[in-house]
Amino acid sequence: MRLDRQQGQQSWADTIRASAAAVEGAHNWRGYLPDAWADRVEAPLWVEEFQEYQLDAQRWVGYDADEQPCYTAHHYALPAQDASAGAAVAYSEMLAAWRLRDERWLVFRLIGAGGATLPRGFYVFSPEMPR
Repeated sequence: MRLDRQQGQQSWADTIRASAAAVEGAHNWRGYLPDAWADRVEAPLWVEEFQEYQLDAQRWVGYDADEQPCYTAHHYALPAQDASAGAAVAYSEMLAAWRLRDERWLVFRLIGAGGATLPRGFYVFSPEMPR
């Protein structure tokens, strides 16, 4: 979903407030963001969503007022080759990343390998936006 400024119909400030409200409803970009870091990230004004139709996969990219990415997330799950073994998913990954005010990225990654073990999550810093 892309929320653009509507020319001549409302002020830029009104558009920003409306966009921020719509982003909150469209995708929970704060979902895995630790409270301690919430005031150190740029909030997206709009979020574009991409969907893969052959796999269980989605991607989101959020943009700031300068139309630069400030948030990204993706999720995908690869089906197991042999579903009779008990695991419907062979591998899954969920990633969420936020651009910090110092231009680094705070990245959260949750990785699952089959149904035998619980997914494991961790945070890291990155100098670049994860792809």
